[in-house]
Amino acid sequence: MSALRFAVFETAGGFCGVVWSDAGVARFQLPTRSAEATERLLLRRAPDAEPGQPPAEVAAAIEAVRRYFEGEETDFSDVALDLRGQDPFFRRVYDAARGVGWGRTTTYGALAKELGEGPETAREIGQAMAKNPVALIIPCHRVLAAGGKIGGFSAPGGTASKSRMLALEGVHVETEPSQSSLPL
Repeated sequence: MSALRFAVFETAGGFCGVVWSDAGVARFQLPTRSAEATERLLLRRAPDAEPGQPPAEVAAAIEAVRRYFEGEETDFSDVALDLRGQDPFFRRVYDAARGVGWGRTTTYGALAKELGEGPETAREIGQAMAKNPVALIIPCHRVLAAGGKIGGFSAPGGTASKSRMLALEGVHVETEPSQSSLPL
């Protein structure tokens, strides 16, 4: 098993972080307000990671993330991922979610159908999205609840962040008035 390395970097949305191995990106932290908060959250999920200089493939992914938070259409489908240790069903869900491109959305139920599963699997798909180790690169923010409702989002800022990310892509979803108003 190759060593894990990490880097924290600034974007127009805040400070993001990435953990990688020789196999690919293993963890991604969506924006927080400070480099320290991002590093703390990243290391909570990858405690053995050490600071490192991103190799070319990871540096390209970082630049793509920066472009994304500037509102530029971005495709992460070619970013190599290291998803070892992930549940096999979750990996199938993540593969399907990676096919949901910029400015498009799907629902938990539609992903279940795409995977050849019944509607009762939608809840498990929601669990997979909540445990997504590389949010944005696997675009869990593009997966909505039934009826096109915003659904949940476990990243900093909660569903308000999900809504802002979708808005960057030109997708506007009604949110509940009680949701957090924290910036990305």
